[in-house]
Amino acid sequence: MNDVMICGIDEAGRGPIIGPMVVAAVAVSDDSLLRYLNVKDSKKLKPSKRSELADAIRKIARIETIVIDVDEIDRAVEIHCLNELETEKFSELINRLRPQRAYVDAADTDLERFGKMISKRLVCSTELICEHKADETYSIVSAASIIAKTMRDDMMKNIERELNRPIGSGYPSDPTTRAFLDEWVITKGELPPYTRRSWTPAKKAFATVKNSKIDEWMDKNDIEGTVE
Repeated sequence: MNDVMICGIDEAGRGPIIGPMVVAAVAVSDDSLLRYLNVKDSKKLKPSKRSELADAIRKIARIETIVIDVDEIDRAVEIHCLNELETEKFSELINRLRPQRAYVDAADTDLERFGKMISKRLVCSTELICEHKADETYSIVSAASIIAKTMRDDMMKNIERELNRPIGSGYPSDPTTRAFLDEWVITKGELPPYTRRSWTPAKKAFATVKNSKIDEWMDKNDIEGTVE
């Protein structure tokens, strides 16, 4: 008999302009230990506490993860199917674990639609519970959010080391991320690696630099062509 009774699924990195999205599933037969650890929505925890809890979760639960790279995200965004991509990965994790019940943090405003998008891909008999802010309600989903967030944070640190400059969280609202993006585009004339090119802020940053370079070229030619 399958000893995995319940699982929680959540993602980290749906909204950033830079870096991958990570989807994580945490499965246990009893979530009392997770509640004892006092797991919370990862966004409400300091990085050090998230890391500490992630290590503890890995010792008591079965964990499955999927990393969705920026190219796959861009393809989904261009055809307006980001929710479809996310539910595809959610269902893949459920099919790996085959729990009796799965709690899912829903990204779609329409819970029923989001649930159906997952259910149509399931090859196992799993009771599906989709809710908004499930990571605040169920400890099993909180645990999944912690695993996804810490994993993505580690990947962002690796990207920083590779590019040898601070890039911040990757979110458009992060001043460090915006400064990195603008500086890279201005100095190199292209978007940096690991950037979601389908994101509006990325398109605007690139367009702004292209236009400014055209303006500079026109200004230069105007000056050179002036007859005194």
